[in-house]
Amino acid sequence: MPPPVASPAQLGHLAALGTAVCWAFSALAFAAAGRRIGILALNLIRLVIAFFLLSAAAWALRGAPLPLDASPHAWGWLGVSGLVGFVFGDLCLFQAYRLIGPRLSSLLLSLAPPLTALIGWLALGETLTGRDALGMALTVSGIAWAVGERHPQVAPGEPGSAPAAAPAPRRSLAGVALGLGGALGQAGGLVLSKLGMGGYDPVAATQVRAAAGIAGYLLLLLVCRRWASVGAALRDRPALGNACAGAFFGPFLGVSLSLYAVRHTVAGVAASIMALQPVLVIPLVVLLHRERVGVGGIAGALVAVAGVALLFH
Repeated sequence: MPPPVASPAQLGHLAALGTAVCWAFSALAFAAAGRRIGILALNLIRLVIAFFLLSAAAWALRGAPLPLDASPHAWGWLGVSGLVGFVFGDLCLFQAYRLIGPRLSSLLLSLAPPLTALIGWLALGETLTGRDALGMALTVSGIAWAVGERHPQVAPGEPGSAPAAAPAPRRSLAGVALGLGGALGQAGGLVLSKLGMGGYDPVAATQVRAAAGIAGYLLLLLVCRRWASVGAALRDRPALGNACAGAFFGPFLGVSLSLYAVRHTVAGVAASIMALQPVLVIPLVVLLHRERVGVGGIAGALVAVAGVALLFH
């Protein structure tokens, strides 16, 4: 018997899972770069790098390096999506990383799936099946449980302690508000992308979004008179290396997969699978930063995986 062929919805689910994996790597790379250079400079640089990578991919896959065949409808909605997601959402999220740290920021970002489902229902008329709703609830609950667990305190010098660890960022009301803004920007950007993309190519659609994001950051740098920070960032080789790695896994590969996902499945379901990113960050920080993970973190990750398994129907 021939092997079963995956349905478009299942391919969308797989693309969403690939997005979560890519975003886990990009989160660590951008966090490292953001500690060295300014948020505005980092976001502009990563989008410019991603645009060139997307152009090369579009040339290889479509025979056209630029999305000149996009309709005015696609340019309009995808452009707004780029401003909402790449500029508003990412600016909020990156600033939240600095104020309250990546774990609490990721916890607030786990609100993106229900927000996406709500906006998708209002803007696109999308509805969830009972199984989708249960899988989404399990996934978001598991993510919140895993990410929200406090790390066991480890004394300096003990096995498992990070060398010369910096104090945790102070949690602030502004940081929480920015984290919520990041979730809203991600949710709105996804739904607006689906609204504008239709049957258009996901890589070319990501190019349109990235171009709008670049224009937004150029305007912000002009208004804020922060051009000097871009020059300093380009001279910072470690930060530039992390920005390149983050650009590859984030706005290039990850966002292209996310648009493929929302094109082929319900936006709220795709967002729930993509929200696994902070859970996938946990093993990476254990390996790279020697953080300890308690029973709650492991249990929450298992609940989130069970929720994703329900979504893969």
